[in-house]
Amino acid sequence: MIYGVILAGGRGERFWPLSRHEHPKQLLKLTSDKTMIEETIGRLDDFIAREKIIVVTGDHLKDKIKGVVSYLSDDNFLLEPEGKNTCLAIGLAAAHIIKEDPDGVMVVLSSDHLIAPREKLISLLKAGSEMAARGDHLLTIGVVPNRAETAYGYIELGDEFSSIAGIKFYDVKRFKEKPSPVKAQEYYLDRQHLWNSGMFIWRADSILKALEKYEPDIYNCLVDYMSEIDGDNIMAAREKLYCECTSISIDFAIMEKASNVLTMRGDIRWDDIGSWLAMDRIHRSDNENNVAVGDILLDESFENIVVNDAKGVIVGFGVSDLVIVRTGDIVMVAHKTKVGEIKELLSNLSENEKYEKYL
Repeated sequence: MIYGVILAGGRGERFWPLSRHEHPKQLLKLTSDKTMIEETIGRLDDFIAREKIIVVTGDHLKDKIKGVVSYLSDDNFLLEPEGKNTCLAIGLAAAHIIKEDPDGVMVVLSSDHLIAPREKLISLLKAGSEMAARGDHLLTIGVVPNRAETAYGYIELGDEFSSIAGIKFYDVKRFKEKPSPVKAQEYYLDRQHLWNSGMFIWRADSILKALEKYEPDIYNCLVDYMSEIDGDNIMAAREKLYCECTSISIDFAIMEKASNVLTMRGDIRWDDIGSWLAMDRIHRSDNENNVAVGDILLDESFENIVVNDAKGVIVGFGVSDLVIVRTGDIVMVAHKTKVGEIKELLSNLSENEKYEKYL
């Protein structure tokens, strides 16, 4: 059986002020008239049964996610006591899947990415699920770059391993961190590097086996937790699990170390919508290269991103290279070069009780 594991615990701080602790990025309508988590789960329709969708998120977001994806029930959720990065979230899902189905295959997706077209994605997921079911493989989808991008990690392709339904699988030579502009240009041109999309496919027992080898402390905690899954103390056991385990990403914990990693070339449109600057890529700009979402009036203004999520109009006159966002009780005006530092801004705001309510 194939299970869809949706990682939906992120805070999306880079999209403040539209995104806040109680209303993070996955609940925003950034790419269409649907929230990003609606888009993510909807892509799996007719491929993975709805009762096999597992959303890993915090308790404070469960009802809000159910509010926008109405067919989800409490059984579709695994609630984290606190955010501990992707390794533990995936391990938690694997622990529950393997208790239900020892042969279960996991398709792991983030809840806040732009992916198109759906048909190509499903072809990749189907081929990857078949490959994962055949053996002890850890699979990821590498995206063919359409530009020299410094904000993403990369996968360097190794030799061709096999193919299914015309989709080729490659050994991974190595994972690489976010490159310099010069390196990004090299990766774009050599066609041997793919963007690391953060989409994964594997059997639940395969990822647990990898955890046993590379992160034995997390694995041992998961084994203890699994003994409580069918009992009355499961929530206390989960609290203990999250208290005792370290916070680490699945990439650092497993993918960069394991020798049984395969990747597919995903010739798809993919964007992790990492900051307000992504709006330039996903929305049509005007003749002055402004992106305007909502009721906006720009005059003699160039290269701006303006989002109005409130009543009334935003007027820009003679301004350039700004990101302007208005929502509820906040207006943020930032230069494009400072958008990457929004998390630091929020950290500073959190130190002042006067501004905590705006986070």
